[in-house]
Amino acid sequence: MSSTQMLKGIIDGCLLAIIKNKEVYGYELAEKLGQYGFESFSEGTIYPLLMRMQKEEWVTSKLKKSSAGPKRKYYSLTPKGEKELAAFTKRWNHLQKNVNSVLQHEKDVKGEDMIEK
Repeated sequence: MSSTQMLKGIIDGCLLAIIKNKEVYGYELAEKLGQYGFESFSEGTIYPLLMRMQKEEWVTSKLKKSSAGPKRKYYSLTPKGEKELAAFTKRWNHLQKNVNSVLQHEKDVKGEDMIEK
């Protein structure tokens, strides 16, 4: 399984977490993801996700003036988006705990280091 496939279900939660902190535009989201190590996500990848999030009513957008050219579309979280982020965080914590338990148990059984550092 490629890391892209693994990230499909995770990236929404990451975007919601970034958007929760402040209004943000698409290119800025791509830059933020890159800072966190998600270099493979470009604006072209992010905009379809943002459009879907708008349809789901997780985010809203508004155009704002930009000092660097045309207006930019800024995204912010809705109350429904905040609930989705909370649900994602709960699911992620549960999944992370379970995966780490499996990896740690198998490491202990085999005496090998299965968790990459």
